[in-house]
Amino acid sequence: MSYADELFIENCKEILAHGTWDTDLPVRPRWEDGSPAHTVKRFGIVNRYDLRAEFPVQTIRKMAFKSALDELLWIWQKKSNNVRDLKSHIWDAWADGEGSIGKAYGYQLGVKHQYKEGWFDQVDRVLYDLKHDPASRRILTNLYNHHDLHEMALYPCAYSMTFNVTGRTLNAILNQRSQDMLTANGWNVIQYAALVHMLAQVSGLEAGELVHVIADAHIYDRHVPIVEEIIARKPYDAPALWIDPAVTDFYAFTTESLRLEGYESWPLAEKIPVAV
Repeated sequence: MSYADELFIENCKEILAHGTWDTDLPVRPRWEDGSPAHTVKRFGIVNRYDLRAEFPVQTIRKMAFKSALDELLWIWQKKSNNVRDLKSHIWDAWADGEGSIGKAYGYQLGVKHQYKEGWFDQVDRVLYDLKHDPASRRILTNLYNHHDLHEMALYPCAYSMTFNVTGRTLNAILNQRSQDMLTANGWNVIQYAALVHMLAQVSGLEAGELVHVIADAHIYDRHVPIVEEIIARKPYDAPALWIDPAVTDFYAFTTESLRLEGYESWPLAEKIPVAV
């Protein structure tokens, strides 16, 4: 069984059995027909993934690994906030007529800040510190810029990464204020696990642990039957991650630089409704 499956099943069972419904509260998200999108949630879920043991991808549903990588590179490498730079259409609902999602996600990572060593954006600062000051306890990124929230189409959900080097091992904490468990949990985990692998490789380090901290872990009302079906499936073993060993520059990675070898999974035949 993939450990990512094990944790997802455990999390979802906990939410469904012991979660709190918000049906008595006004909520922002709406379904396509205009109905309020209510959720059942648990507060403060923390999951740990040992990236040395296996790559944390779900097998009880097929994960679109290339599309997840494309979005990750759109944010972290291209530092883009325009959906026209993205191959998938997952952000289209939040984009304006020019394709912009405002001062969100990639925009924040691309803003340069002054340090004593010079001007860096957030990604370049992480890369610099991992190579030149790996003992630092200040290696982190933060997308939740209160000054710019009013110009963001969507407040960042996965908003902060903290990197920590122990010996020659790169560990990271992903902080997420809100997690739609069905549509985003498996997606975000493979994205940031891949990011740790990429940053470790170009910094001469080994990928270690990814700790995922979720403040509001929820399942939408119309997702409950789909989740119940998925978590009843028998998981496959986790696949192996291949990452091109020739890549030594973070900005040289492409979606073809990583692949999952021996990935077996269940299909997800039913279309998942999305609340916006």
